[in-house]
Amino acid sequence: MRLPPCVLLLLGLAEALRGAGALGLLELSLGRFRNVLLNQTNPVEAVIRNIASNVTVVIFQVHAQQNSVVISFDKNPSANSSGTGVDKGLISILRPQQSVCTWYLRSLDANQVLSTAISIPYMEKDPIPGGCNLEFDLEVDPNIYLDYTLVDIHIKFAPANLGYARGANPPACDSGTGQNSRWRLHYDVYQYFLPENNLSEMVLMSHIRKMSEVQSIKANGVKMLTLTTDDKTNVYFSSLPGQGVIYNVIVWDPLWNTSAAYIPVHTYACSFVDLVDNCSSLSKLSTKIFFTVLAVLGLFTCFFGHRFWKTVRLILTAVAGIVGGLLLVASWWRFGSVLLCMLLIGLVLGFLFSSVVFFTPLGDYRVFRDDVVFWVTFSSVALMIPVLFVGCPRILNLLACGIVGSYSVVLAIACYVYTSLAYITVDLLRRILNDYFSRAYTNVPFQTNDFIILAVWIMLALSGVTVQLRRERSEVPFPPHPYLIWKRERERRSTNILDPSHHIRPLRERIHSKLLQIKELFQKEQPAGERTPLLL
Repeated sequence: MRLPPCVLLLLGLAEALRGAGALGLLELSLGRFRNVLLNQTNPVEAVIRNIASNVTVVIFQVHAQQNSVVISFDKNPSANSSGTGVDKGLISILRPQQSVCTWYLRSLDANQVLSTAISIPYMEKDPIPGGCNLEFDLEVDPNIYLDYTLVDIHIKFAPANLGYARGANPPACDSGTGQNSRWRLHYDVYQYFLPENNLSEMVLMSHIRKMSEVQSIKANGVKMLTLTTDDKTNVYFSSLPGQGVIYNVIVWDPLWNTSAAYIPVHTYACSFVDLVDNCSSLSKLSTKIFFTVLAVLGLFTCFFGHRFWKTVRLILTAVAGIVGGLLLVASWWRFGSVLLCMLLIGLVLGFLFSSVVFFTPLGDYRVFRDDVVFWVTFSSVALMIPVLFVGCPRILNLLACGIVGSYSVVLAIACYVYTSLAYITVDLLRRILNDYFSRAYTNVPFQTNDFIILAVWIMLALSGVTVQLRRERSEVPFPPHPYLIWKRERERRSTNILDPSHHIRPLRERIHSKLLQIKELFQKEQPAGERTPLLL
C-alpha cells in the first residue's frame, strides 16, 4: 500500500530523530541509509565501526532537498577537508588496521534540515572516483558538480584513479596513457527522473537511494552516454524546470571488470525560495493567458479550420513566422497563391512532425550534435510532408488543422501541469535561439501524466479531422489542386478572345523584344543631317 506524503514525512522525521539521538551521534552501517535532522549549531558526528579489512575506501555522502549541508573530516571544517551543498560526500582512504571512520555534519540553515546519509565501501581493485582531481578543493573528490539555467544543465566531475591496497602509494595520474594507467577507465553517465509534479522531500530521499550504488544505478537509471579518459568530464542536458532529476556516474575498470559510483546529484532546475517563477508556480499569469488563448484558437482550427480557410491561413502564417520566418507571404492573398498557402500549411505540419521525430531517442545520437547535419536532416524530414501530400491538398489541410490545432491544447495544459510533450517544440526553439544547445542531451521523462495528455492530443486530432471530413464530404473539394487551376486558366485564355490575357504574345516573342530594347541602349546615336550620298 502506498502511504501519503505526510505519513512518509513523519516516518522520516521519526527515523531521523532516532538515528541522531540527543547527543548528536549517528551510528551508521556500511551500505545502509539513515535519515538525520541537521541544524546549524549542533554538528552531528557520524561514525562507522568494525570496517572489514578487505575494504580500502569508504565514500560517505549526505543529501538534502534544498538546504545546503556541510560535511567534513574535522569539527572545524576547512576548504580542503570539507564540502558544502545539497548533495555532498567525502572519500576516506583507509590506513592499515583502521576499522573506524568519523565525519561531521551540520546545516547552513537556522532551521532543522531533513537529510539522508549513507556510506558505501569499495575494495582494492575498485576504481576510486575523483582520485585524479586537479580542479576542485578536495585532494580526492568523488562529488559531481551541477549548475543549471533555464536552457540547460551542466554536470562535471574529477577523473578517477585506479584502486590500490591499504598502505600502498596511489598510482600516478600522469604516468602514461597505457593499459596500466587510469587512462583505461570508462565513465557511464546515468539519468533518473523523479515522479512528475512531486516536490516532496521524502520522495527525493527514497529515490536518491536508487542512484547511489552501482547495481542499483544500473537497474533504475538510464545510461545516457559513455566517456573515455580522452573525453572531457563534463556533460550537458536540457533543463526541465519543475521536474526532479538525479544524475550519477559509474567509473568502470575494464581490466578488472570492477566499478564504483560517484556521489549522486539532483536538481529541479528551479528555486524553492524565489517569490516569482519558483518550483511551485513556474508559469507567469501572462504566459497562462497567452497559451490559453492559443488553445482556443487551436480548437477552432482543429474543428473548423477547413471551412474558415483564410482565417487558418492567417493563423498558420503567424505560427510559421514565429518558429523561424519560413516564408515570404506578401502576395498570399492573391488568386494564384494557393500553392504557396498549401506549402505553408505543409511546412507547419512538417515542422511539428520533424520535431516529434527528434523528440524521440533518435535526437540524442551523437551525429546530430553537428548543427549542419541536424538542420539538413530536420529540414528534409519537414519537407517530406508537403511533398507527400502535394496531390492531396484537401487531406493535407485537414490533417494540419487537426494535428497542429490540437497540439496547442497540449501547450496550454503544460502551463498548469507539467508534461514532457511541451518539449517537442520547446527544445527545438532552444536550439534555434541558443548556439550551444546542440551539446545538450534532450531526454525527458514519459510518465502517467504524459500518457494521459498524449491520449487527449490523439483524441482531439482524430475528432477534429473526422468532424471536418464529415462536414465537407458533400462540398466541392477546397482548395482546388494548383495544377488544375493552372490548366483551367490556360484553356480559358486560349478560347476567350475577349480576355485581355488572350492577346498576350508568347513568352519567346516577349523575351526577344526585351533583348532588342536592351540592345538599342548600347547603340551609338547617328549624326543628324544628310545621310544619302550626293549624286554627281
